[in-house]
Amino acid sequence: MQGPLVCFMVTVTLIGVHVLYALPHALLQPRDPDGFQAGEQFSERYFTQTVDHFNFNSMGNGTFSQRYLITDRYWLEGYGPIFFYTGNEGDIWEFASNAGFITELARQLRALVLFAEHRYYGRSLPFGTDSFGVPQIGLLTVEQALADYAVMIRELKPQLGAVDCPVIVFGGSYGGMLAVYMRLKYPNLVAGALAASAPVLSTAGLGGSAQFFRDVTADFESVACECRDAVRGAFHQLTELAQRQEYSRIQTQFHLCEPPSSAEDIRQLNGMLRNAFTLMAMLDYPYSTHFMGNMPANPVKVACESMLSGPDLLGSLRNTAGIVYNSTGLLTCFDLYSLFVECADPTGCGLGPNSLAWDYQACTEIDLCYESNNVTDMFPPMAFTQRDRQLYCAKRWAVVPRTQWLKTQFWGDALSTASNIIFSNGDLDPWANGGVRKSLSASLIALNIPGGAHHLDLRGSNDADPEAVISARKTEADLITQWVKMERTRSQRSLKSVWTV
Repeated sequence: MQGPLVCFMVTVTLIGVHVLYALPHALLQPRDPDGFQAGEQFSERYFTQTVDHFNFNSMGNGTFSQRYLITDRYWLEGYGPIFFYTGNEGDIWEFASNAGFITELARQLRALVLFAEHRYYGRSLPFGTDSFGVPQIGLLTVEQALADYAVMIRELKPQLGAVDCPVIVFGGSYGGMLAVYMRLKYPNLVAGALAASAPVLSTAGLGGSAQFFRDVTADFESVACECRDAVRGAFHQLTELAQRQEYSRIQTQFHLCEPPSSAEDIRQLNGMLRNAFTLMAMLDYPYSTHFMGNMPANPVKVACESMLSGPDLLGSLRNTAGIVYNSTGLLTCFDLYSLFVECADPTGCGLGPNSLAWDYQACTEIDLCYESNNVTDMFPPMAFTQRDRQLYCAKRWAVVPRTQWLKTQFWGDALSTASNIIFSNGDLDPWANGGVRKSLSASLIALNIPGGAHHLDLRGSNDADPEAVISARKTEADLITQWVKMERTRSQRSLKSVWTV
């Protein structure tokens, strides 16, 4: 995504988007825009997984039940490749229901498809309801999750009669990061990785803290500069009311269930409102979706129409936030502390147990120190520095973040010696500039998708898809086909050399 546009016209023609966020879980429906039900082709199973892969004493080789989904509907048994989705921060059914490209490609390449659920998310809880206490949550790390996936691949292959089947990993967002890391850490098991919208650089502390909300702003600015100005103006009016402590008027204007009564409440309101714009920018798909809640087609455009609907900027801001928080129209008021929870991820941790797990990860390995400043973005200044992170995480989880760990453990921007990874990013996605935007070699390919939002390429085909994402999926399919053939050739050569010896 490019920086903020210089605005010469009111309207712009668009050419050519981590985590369950701050929405009630009841709104999350496992279906794609075409009505496809994931349950129609996936079966749900459980794998007996090691609780602690790296300490032989602490858990006594204890195990837990890790959920995964599987379909062999298109598989050429014993020969077709295995497509393995590295589950991220949420219920695995939600990801399986919104990654139709993987099953479309499985049909083309006769592949077996598995979606593995990340430890501490969904139903894959190592310690049941006690999983989110200290010290039990200490086994929630990227390294443990990768080891889970490696063990699962290694042990399921012979059970499924798939010993010689090449494995390709897929993932979106944090799951895309995990797909990259699987290829880096376990190239003996994984022949290639498709990492869609994977912010492997920014989450390793590489890049500026202003990037994310600058790029959220750029999405709205690309529709109309007046839209950006209206949002900024509305937040300014809210700030003025808060400074005068006109809390009753703020409650009335924003239909809050309770009036705010402190600077902390106002920060919570600002965070909730900012989060709505974040979600609409991420999910700016050209058709309506039911991923992370119910979102209309082209939600950024819809939001701008709402913001520019009349002179009452505060009312417009409230209604625009309602696109995210009250899509059903059933809420009679907004509860500040039930719709949004401030955490160690300024882009949103979500609600419920999954939000606890993500908050802990953002307090340990994953660096998400993004902040808005009202200069390069349209939001009120809301700092979140490394010092802020340290203070919050020490109080919440009794941990000190390791700010350089992902850069050390997973290579940071020194990826040039890796191979067989696709880094895809949509230009509308505020996470894009935290990822790899330029190809690093002939087998480390960056695909930039004009008109694409957050991992749009992983979603199933839709008549409204921009041509750019159709082209990107074809390139991805061609590369993955090559990797499968290369892995089969490598395996055959290895087998011949063993027999020769």
